[in-house]
Amino acid sequence: MKRRELLKNSAALGLMAAMPFPLFAAPRADAESSKSASGAGKLVAALNPLKRPADGSSIPVAFLISEDSVLIDFGGPWEVFGNVMPDGRMDIDTFRVYTVAETTKPIKASGGMKITPDYTLETAPAPKVIVIPAQSNSSEAVLEWIRKSSKTADVTMSVCTGAYLLARTGLLDGKAATTHHASYVDFALKFPNVRVKRGVRFVEDGNLATSGGLACGIDLALRVVERYYGREVATQAAYNMEYQGQGWMNPDSNAVYATQRTSVNHHPVCTVCSMDIDRATAPNSV
Repeated sequence: MKRRELLKNSAALGLMAAMPFPLFAAPRADAESSKSASGAGKLVAALNPLKRPADGSSIPVAFLISEDSVLIDFGGPWEVFGNVMPDGRMDIDTFRVYTVAETTKPIKASGGMKITPDYTLETAPAPKVIVIPAQSNSSEAVLEWIRKSSKTADVTMSVCTGAYLLARTGLLDGKAATTHHASYVDFALKFPNVRVKRGVRFVEDGNLATSGGLACGIDLALRVVERYYGREVATQAAYNMEYQGQGWMNPDSNAVYATQRTSVNHHPVCTVCSMDIDRATAPNSV
């Protein structure tokens, strides 16, 4: 159920309508509260606003999926975009969210969940926002769809190792990007023309944006909402979702992943990806 439907059906809605709205509103997203919430007190340098439709129509958001697409990578941003309510409006879809794949045959996402895509690459409406989660498909048809669609999109964003798919298009060449912390080294080796940033929730470079792993996609989606509708609307969306993360206001708050973990005898980790390993089965070298 969407948040707007939950709020519509809530018995408390009538009480909310009878009471002053500020009593129930999310905390104000002014500069001071944002600074204290961001931990390090560092804000996103510039809003870099996006132009929303003058006629008030929905902003189309395409989620590119294939086999093994990671659920939280696209499910988190899906919830963000699907529940934005500027001015408290619950009767319109601010963002029109839909899935796109090579075919409309059901695909198996992470954990085995079956999803039937809404559109094929050929039939999908032109998106203004493209979301690329971690997945296994990188066919030339998919890469070409990303290249073509990105020309008219306001934002093309990858989540987690979806950055690999975006990088394979060549669009990230010469630009800064990030990915899951366990893939920093591998990503840098595979795509030497991309400047990999460690320890960040997301990176924006032109109309391209990349996020760190998994839950970082929620922060990047909230950031996109902020660029379209401002901080108050994005803050309210996060509040309605009961999402307390502040990374969308401070992308540098992922600093814990900026430094590679050190392997010790009682807790060995891979020297390349820093993930936990089993000494009995892991390859090794001198």
